[in-house]
Amino acid sequence: TAFYDNDRAYPDGLNAEVETALAAVEKLVGRKFGDANDPLLVSVRSGARASMPGMMDTVLNLGLNDQTVEALASVSGDRRFAYDSYRRFIQMYGDVVLGVEHYHFEEILEIHKEDKGYSLDTEMSADDWAEVVRDFKKKVDSELGQPFPQDPREQLWGAIGAVFGSWMNARANTYRRLHSIPASWGTAVNVQAMVFGNMGDDCATGVCFSRNPSTGEDRFYGEYLINAQGEDVVAGIRTPAPLTKIEREESGSDLTSMEEALPTVFAELCDIRDKLESHYRDMQDMEFTVETGKLYMLQTRAGKRTAKAALRIAVEMCRDGVISKEDALRRVDPAQLDQLLHPTLDPEATRKVIGMGLPASPGAASGQIVFSSEIAEDWAHNKGQKVILVRIETSPEDIAGMHAAEGILTSRGGMTSHAAVVARGMGTPCVCGAGQIKIDYANKTMIAGGVNLKEGDVITLDGATGEIMLGEVATLKPDLSGDFSKLMEWADGVRRLKVRTNAETPDDAQTARGFGAEGIGLCRTEHMFFDPARIISMREMILAETEQGRRTALDKLLPYQRQDFIDLFRIMKGLPVTIRLLDPPLHEFLPHGDGEIAEVANAAGVSEAIVRRRLLDLTEANPMLGHRGCRLGISYPEIYEMQVRAIFEAAIEVSKDG
Repeated sequence: TAFYDNDRAYPDGLNAEVETALAAVEKLVGRKFGDANDPLLVSVRSGARASMPGMMDTVLNLGLNDQTVEALASVSGDRRFAYDSYRRFIQMYGDVVLGVEHYHFEEILEIHKEDKGYSLDTEMSADDWAEVVRDFKKKVDSELGQPFPQDPREQLWGAIGAVFGSWMNARANTYRRLHSIPASWGTAVNVQAMVFGNMGDDCATGVCFSRNPSTGEDRFYGEYLINAQGEDVVAGIRTPAPLTKIEREESGSDLTSMEEALPTVFAELCDIRDKLESHYRDMQDMEFTVETGKLYMLQTRAGKRTAKAALRIAVEMCRDGVISKEDALRRVDPAQLDQLLHPTLDPEATRKVIGMGLPASPGAASGQIVFSSEIAEDWAHNKGQKVILVRIETSPEDIAGMHAAEGILTSRGGMTSHAAVVARGMGTPCVCGAGQIKIDYANKTMIAGGVNLKEGDVITLDGATGEIMLGEVATLKPDLSGDFSKLMEWADGVRRLKVRTNAETPDDAQTARGFGAEGIGLCRTEHMFFDPARIISMREMILAETEQGRRTALDKLLPYQRQDFIDLFRIMKGLPVTIRLLDPPLHEFLPHGDGEIAEVANAAGVSEAIVRRRLLDLTEANPMLGHRGCRLGISYPEIYEMQVRAIFEAAIEVSKDG
């Protein structure tokens, strides 16, 4: 915050503090930053008060240059690993700090792999990586007109500035707005000694959750990659393997789990999982790296979870005595509960499955497919259409489109990829890593299960199973028993506010009672007369030139109105019902098209000219003022007589039933 309050300048003395802290890290690790023989490398990452996955910038392998890369090769005894780390650093630093977009680096790498006939990064040799590093540096020079920085201290301050700068980037601002995180909270910058998960087959990196973030089940859950760095797991470039044996069996994965591949390290990780969860008394999202068989924890934070998982975790932790009922209530974001009130797919409905991916965020969603965040926003906000955002992989730049979409589908990425984590936090159904679907951004098409789909075609996603279906599939209403009713019961025990509903139909009233509404706060009677059976009599009443004519039409409406109130009073069983008598701009009930005008004139036994004149007479310049700014009942008291009679007769009728 001092950085932004001071026109993006650092506070006095920060430089000296960084040097002191760096010296302490050098002493701990036994390596020197920028040393030509045994260099200390660091990662530079953000540390905001609230978790903002993927929104802030991170730089790994910082401190590498043309000298230190050779030192790293010599110390590690692995030149391939050293140059792989160097190319990663140039790519990340080039993108995050220098502003050379990452697709430039991706292109160079893809061309190199094609030339050599490789399909995987792991096939690249030390010489291959050294060649890629040369090409990367050339690209930076040609894009910026200056060479890639070789001074480690210049690199460090560049990265620190980039992380502070990323607090106000467009995606971070959007994320904060969506999650009500104040910009004034600011972020820290963390500089950590690097450990390497890409030094060989006894190395790994991964992301794990102390419980399942989709269901809340108290079971270790996560993904890892052998011989990789952290960005590989979340970026969706390689498909990660499951953490546990049971996860592997349930997902049908043919990749070896960490529990089987690195049993000793896995046991240590399980122990840390228990320690961290019991310390923070909440589900943890942890990142770790294994360097030559030794486990390092990189970070932990309260994990993003679905509403279903949040409920289960809160209720189970309370039941186990870890947290109080009040804590359990505070743990569940009320806005998140909205996710549970939405439909799931009807198991009996016909469905044509055209693809499968990972069930990354539960819930069912149907919509028209779009291939960019901008179109998702445009179609959803400006055209009112339901859309499914389809991407090869999402990036933090897609946040606004992800928020606008009903569902998200990606062809790459695992359960801890950017798309999965962000979708779970937003409660948006998401299917990730559907590797068999082919997406063509240029032609705005995708091929799934042999079906060619273009932008605008409708698909359905089931975020609970990972299924992708053609067309729209029927859904079922949510079940609100179990953990939901338990938490609501606890909320009822501490709340002071009472809740009534806006309802004028039996369906709405019944639904509101099911959710625990304690009466009707507003029953708007004008909404009761748009029904096709009633609107004809309503129009007849409006067109009548005399009081007697109006009373004749109102007599036809009385039975309908009485039955409406009987139904509402029965559903509410003695709870208060506040009724607003009719007060709309009357022209809203009259027809506007030629065909409808003729139909109404015929029913009322008057000429079309009379209907048109009446429409003109009654049209309001400001409908919000109702009937010329005074109550309708002042001009036409007989309308209120009918409504009041309907209310009293309904009350007498239901009181007979007790």
